[in-house]
Amino acid sequence: MIHYALVCDNGHNFDSWFPDSAAYDKQAKRGIVTCPHCGSAKIEKAIMAPRLSSASKKRKAVADTPVAAAPATENTPVAMISPQEHEFRGKLKELREQLTKNSDNVGKKFSDEARKMHYGEIEHRSIYGEATPKDAKELLEEGIEFHPLPILPDERN
Repeated sequence: MIHYALVCDNGHNFDSWFPDSAAYDKQAKRGIVTCPHCGSAKIEKAIMAPRLSSASKKRKAVADTPVAAAPATENTPVAMISPQEHEFRGKLKELREQLTKNSDNVGKKFSDEARKMHYGEIEHRSIYGEATPKDAKELLEEGIEFHPLPILPDERN
């Protein structure tokens, strides 16, 4: 997995995870990567600060901090994670842990298992796994409801 800080043509900063850099390039080229604030598909990678860690237990590791890409003649805007966003990220992590703890990991068979449950071939149960963008699109077209799991950086790095 690779984490990118992104910025849209309207200056909105956001971040996302991708299986690899080629997956980002492919999705961005197809216009699938869009700004969650305004919906713009004109997205660029933003500059990322490296993740640093300290030997001291009293200091926390510095998280990835996206910096918006800006022309060299302008000041570059920077951001820090607010306490509210930090709390929200914690809740997303708890949600992911709860969902994975109480569901069956079906791995790459996710699309097949979801279809079987949707069409009544097997008993409905909570599952999670992997789906390609093509598989996800086909599931949506068939009216099969699913939701991506929130993915956040491992805070222990």
